[in-house]
Amino acid sequence: MDRKMKQTSILSYWTVRYFWILFAGLLVIAAAAVWWTKQQTMDSRLQTVELLAQDIADRLSGEDGTVTVPPYLTQLLQKRAQYFNLGPGICLLVTDHNGKLLYASDPITQEELPLKLNASLDRALEPGMKAIIAPITYDEAKIGQVTILQPTRPLTRLPDLQWAFGLAFLSLAALGWLTIYLLSRKLSRPIRKVASAAREISLGHYDVSLHADTKERELGELLHSFKEMAGRLKQLEHSRSFMLAGLTHELKTPVTSVKGLVHAVREKVVTGEEADEFLDIALLESGRLERMVSDLLDYNALAAGVVPMNRDRLDASALLSEIVYQWRLLQEDGMPEPSLQLPHEPVQIAGDSLRIQQIIVNLLHNSAQAKHPDRPLHIDIALRVRDKHAEITVRDNGSGIPVSEQQLIFERFFRGENKKLSIRGLGLGLAFSKLLAAAQGGELAFIESSEQGTTFALTLPLTE
Repeated sequence: MDRKMKQTSILSYWTVRYFWILFAGLLVIAAAAVWWTKQQTMDSRLQTVELLAQDIADRLSGEDGTVTVPPYLTQLLQKRAQYFNLGPGICLLVTDHNGKLLYASDPITQEELPLKLNASLDRALEPGMKAIIAPITYDEAKIGQVTILQPTRPLTRLPDLQWAFGLAFLSLAALGWLTIYLLSRKLSRPIRKVASAAREISLGHYDVSLHADTKERELGELLHSFKEMAGRLKQLEHSRSFMLAGLTHELKTPVTSVKGLVHAVREKVVTGEEADEFLDIALLESGRLERMVSDLLDYNALAAGVVPMNRDRLDASALLSEIVYQWRLLQEDGMPEPSLQLPHEPVQIAGDSLRIQQIIVNLLHNSAQAKHPDRPLHIDIALRVRDKHAEITVRDNGSGIPVSEQQLIFERFFRGENKKLSIRGLGLGLAFSKLLAAAQGGELAFIESSEQGTTFALTLPLTE
């Protein structure tokens, strides 16, 4: 059974995690700094003890080549140990060149000497002690040795520095936490606003207000993009409601017509030839309703990706000629035949001939429906090769598409004001054609439109 993850605010989440990361990092740095400082302090103090041992050794060389221990040696050692802060437990040993103990600052006998030093008298045997050696020389000959046994713990004791390190550690941790907290709060504020606005949108309230002054470019882009998205969703919701109303109207109109015509025949309101005429009109309306439902189903199937597409090798010129010929046969008398501009070289494309025919026929239908009332209709179809693609342009001299509608022509269920008044349909033709083109690796694009006519371009990939 899945447990629901406990959620917390982004401010608390990142502040706590960044603080622990900072705390661990500072702790490692502080430990390394303390260790390095202790090592440096120990080395420095050992050098001091070595100088002290050598100074004492220089005082013990007698004029006759023997080791002479002055009576003030104990007092000298105490003053030097106090001056250099060497700590308690320091022990001074003086031996001759045979290892005989001549002097010891602590009560140590010759028999106890092997418990303090090894046989060569150069290493301390007691744990926590370090032996510092200085030879006593006379005429460059070693006549004895000064050994200082120094506890290592006082050498690394840093009471003042430890307090300084602790204070610095706490100060940096507090400063780091404050910085992380302020940064996280600044970053979370616009995100909270966006989350709150998203909740409003999920409830259907698209008039959201996002006001957050931020110098960060990414956060500014987030807020700007979200406001644009909210506006776009509001527009789409309005368009959806409007288009759904139009779709309902377009489907209801033929149903109402068929129902009224059949009811008139059934109730004997019309008889004879007039009744037959009513039935013929009902059949036409039924066929129109069937085509609209078929277009709706085809569009939904293609949008869901369940319509198979062939990738045949096609001669574009021959295909266009056949499409134009078939389309002209189905038109009423007086409809001019589109002019074809085909290249002399054959153009081989990869695609589905049936789907390409659907796209071209839809463009031709749109051009015929956009005929300008004051001039004859001319439709020009041109085929050319551009950048490893075949481009088919369909240009007419119709009344054009209003500028306010040009950005919406590929929206599903969108129908221009002129079409709503004169032609029944669902507004799926261009949206469906664009999906058909994309499914074949091509593109259907709107090029331009004005009072002199409209141009569309269909690009399809060439065969390799």
